[in-house]
Amino acid sequence: MVEHTVKAFDNEISQLRGLIAEMGGLAEVAIRDAVAALVSHDDEAAGVVVAGDAKIDALEAEVDRLAVRIIALRAPMADDLREVIAALKISGVIERIGDYAKNIAKAGRKMEGRAKIEPLTLVPAMADIAQGMVRDVLNAYGARDAVLAVEVIRRDEKVDNFYDSIFRNLVAHMMENPATISSAAQLLFVARNLERIGDHATNIAEMVYFAATGEYCSERDRGDSAGEDEQ
Repeated sequence: MVEHTVKAFDNEISQLRGLIAEMGGLAEVAIRDAVAALVSHDDEAAGVVVAGDAKIDALEAEVDRLAVRIIALRAPMADDLREVIAALKISGVIERIGDYAKNIAKAGRKMEGRAKIEPLTLVPAMADIAQGMVRDVLNAYGARDAVLAVEVIRRDEKVDNFYDSIFRNLVAHMMENPATISSAAQLLFVARNLERIGDHATNIAEMVYFAATGEYCSERDRGDSAGEDEQ
C-alpha cells in the first residue's frame, strides 16, 4: 500500500510538472508570435495569439485543481510541499506572462504607421531576451537547477536596459514626429509588457531557487554589486 501511494504521488508530481512545462511552452510561443505579428503587421497572426491565451488560462486552472488535490490527499512535507507550492505559484505567474503576450498582440493591431517608428527595431531583440528568460527558467524548474535560476535573474538587467533605451528613443521620436504619438504610445506599452515578462521570469527563478535549496536567493547569490557595496 505504501509503495502504491508513493508511486501515485510521484505520478501526480510528474503530471504537475508536465502542466507547468506545457503552460510555459505556450507562453513562450505567444511572446514570439505576438512580436513577430507586430513587426510584420500581421493582424491575423496577432488574433491567433489573443485567442490562444484561453488555453494557458485553462491549464492554470488544471494546475490549481491538481495542486489542491495533492495537498489534501497526500499531505506532502518538506521538499515535496515546496515542489507543490512552487508549481501553484509558478502557474499563476505564467498565466500573467501569457496575458502580457496577449497585450502585445492587441497593441500591435492598434498601431498605425509601424514602419515609420524607428525604435520598433529594438523590440525584437528585447523580446528575444525576455523569451529566452522564460524558456531557461522553465528548464531550471524542470531540473531543479538553482544555478540556472540565478543566471536568469541576472539577465533581467538586460531587459530593463532595453526598456530604458526604447523609452528614450520613443520620447525623442514623439517630440520630432507628433503625428505618430498614438502609435508610439502603443509601442511603449509593448516594451513595458516585455519588461514585465522579464520581471515575472525573475519571480519564477526566485521560486525555483527556493524550491531547490529551501533558501531565498540573496543579493550575494545574484552577484549584485550594489548589495555588496552597501555592506
